[in-house]
Amino acid sequence: MNVNIRVANKQDCPRLLELITELAVYEKAPDEVTVTLQEFEDAGFGNRPVWKAFVAEIDGVIIGFALYYIRYSTWKGSRLYLEDLIVTEEHRGKRIGKLLFERIITETREMGLSGMVWQVLDWNEPAINFYNKYQASIEAGWLNASLSKEQILNL
Repeated sequence: MNVNIRVANKQDCPRLLELITELAVYEKAPDEVTVTLQEFEDAGFGNRPVWKAFVAEIDGVIIGFALYYIRYSTWKGSRLYLEDLIVTEEHRGKRIGKLLFERIITETREMGLSGMVWQVLDWNEPAINFYNKYQASIEAGWLNASLSKEQILNL
């Protein structure tokens, strides 16, 4: 199996959204994906891109990706935030996630950032076990908070 890891381009966005939907189903939140293809493309390739990604492909078919952006921590400085690491279900367990994750680690190092952060669901044991292989620090005690676009408009 020859896996190619490369930088994502705008033409990849429809496939990336398919994989994002697959991840949302896996995470028991299929209705939470509300971003449109246009919004997703603009956020990655428009006038003010906010995300970048690496894709994993086999024979020209994208079977996984790692999407990230740079965030700033007042405690730690600039850090890479890994928003999503996705490998389609039929290709899990074949070291593709490892290739993508290690490419993100390399990107963090090459950019001279102070580290990288991400979230993992507390019930997602396969992901937790994967991250533990890298001796990742998985914190307890923080709760996620958010306001939706609708909530903000109603305030």
